[in-house]
Amino acid sequence: MGPFGAEIEIDAPRERVFAIIADFGHRPSFTDHFLIGFHLTRIESSGIGAGARFRVGSPLRSVWMDTAIAELEKPYRIVERGHGGRANRIPSTTVWELTEGAGSLTGVRVSHWTEPSSPLDRALEVVAGNSVWEQRGWHQALRRLRDRLESGTVAPAPVVVAGGNPHATGIP
Repeated sequence: MGPFGAEIEIDAPRERVFAIIADFGHRPSFTDHFLIGFHLTRIESSGIGAGARFRVGSPLRSVWMDTAIAELEKPYRIVERGHGGRANRIPSTTVWELTEGAGSLTGVRVSHWTEPSSPLDRALEVVAGNSVWEQRGWHQALRRLRDRLESGTVAPAPVVVAGGNPHATGIP
């Protein structure tokens, strides 16, 4: 499926936008309308190796996906790689690109694609229309991200790993 993408301009410094996007703990605050059941796969929610697992909400076929940050070029680019579907056999890639615009504008582009190797997986993606729903979801996610960053409202509490000890020593 894909590649498909969405882009938007946000009136916020690129470093601030990058920090929000690169932290999986903040991701549900703008993607929870189509990525449901979101949870982290490790205690650190940002940086290379940080990951998350979620269900992609689609009317006909809702699949579990996981993603992890594979490359990080501050504050320009984030590459996430993961897998999804039955037995995690469908590789997926998401690329976030941030460009500096006029004044304090930041251009944000997200591109997403999957590479199903099985003819059955390819057929299921086409029949279910997942690309249409995901593209619509990414467009809305970028609008929600823009509204959140430009409004200056207090960010909701980030998602954390349940039961993890946040103290480096292991002792509270």
